Amino acid sequence: MTLSRRSFMLSTTGIAGAAMLGVPLQSAFAAKTYRYKYANNLPPSHPMNLRAKEMAKKIADETDGAFKLQVFPSSQLGSDTETLNQLRSGAVEFFTLSGLILSTLVPAAAISGIGFAFPDYDTVWKSMDGKLGEYIRGEIDKHDLIVMEKIWDNGFREITTSTKPINGPEDFQDLKIRVPVSPLWTSMFKALQSAPASINFNEVYSALQTKVVDAQENPLAIIQTAKLFEVQKYCSLTNHMWDGFWFLGNKAAWDRLPKDIQAVVSKHINEAGMNERKDVHALNDELQKKLTEEGMQFNTPDVAPIRAQLKKAGFYSEWKGKFGDQAWAILEDSVGSLA
Repeated sequence: MTLSRRSFMLSTTGIAGAAMLGVPLQSAFAAKTYRYKYANNLPPSHPMNLRAKEMAKKIADETDGAFKLQVFPSSQLGSDTETLNQLRSGAVEFFTLSGLILSTLVPAAAISGIGFAFPDYDTVWKSMDGKLGEYIRGEIDKHDLIVMEKIWDNGFREITTSTKPINGPEDFQDLKIRVPVSPLWTSMFKALQSAPASINFNEVYSALQTKVVDAQENPLAIIQTAKLFEVQKYCSLTNHMWDGFWFLGNKAAWDRLPKDIQAVVSKHINEAGMNERKDVHALNDELQKKLTEEGMQFNTPDVAPIRAQLKKAGFYSEWKGKFGDQAWAILEDSVGSLA
């Protein structure tokens, strides 16, 4: 759905020209008002929702009210699985979703979540703004969804537990850990001999509180904003997986929008995504201190033995086979050899 530079320039030139001629700005857009819903699974205080609120206002202002976006945080419209179904049916027009959960519909979307694939953020953005991201967006397009160019940041994932810190591969054995509804997550923790349970995010706090599971894994920003520190004692900085959110849209709803409104909407969504990346990065620098003040105990394990256990268990070779040689080659071209 990426807009060409020419089409964007033509639409924005037309808007500017109308303003210069003294024509009311609204006349540059369709007379009809479009009211669309955007859902996500994060708390209102997360940078995603702060930027989404800002983004919605900018879009409404620039279209002179022709496009209004209502934001629904905290899984208000349903679980990830339910909201994805609503997106596909058109009941929800926009939804941000982790590629690993999206993989239940678009298998290739999970490839960015391969355990220990990305050593740092430089490698993440080189890959996701480059050939790997382009490949994944192409696969999403095949499933009658639209996807914005810039993926939003969820961050590197860490493991929290209520029982003991993770210091090495032996600490994963029989660990009851919540994972998102995604085959890749389940596969990875089974390879580490854990007992993963697939639970939607809106049920995570209660599952930890009632000891259905003893552990979970998420970026620090989510651990903080979802108050998981209230039901978890230890946080092991494993950086075992990077995760991001694709900004998805219902194709039929997108196609109903005039091209000039599409240009404004996509521009501000991608801009907000880039700003959210900076927010998450800055927030991570503060969060360990804040979570320590909330009583969490931190440790930084050596991840080499954990990665070696994954390789020994056949995790990388299994997923290379599932994704196929082409996709795996694109991944390794960005991050180096894995299998």
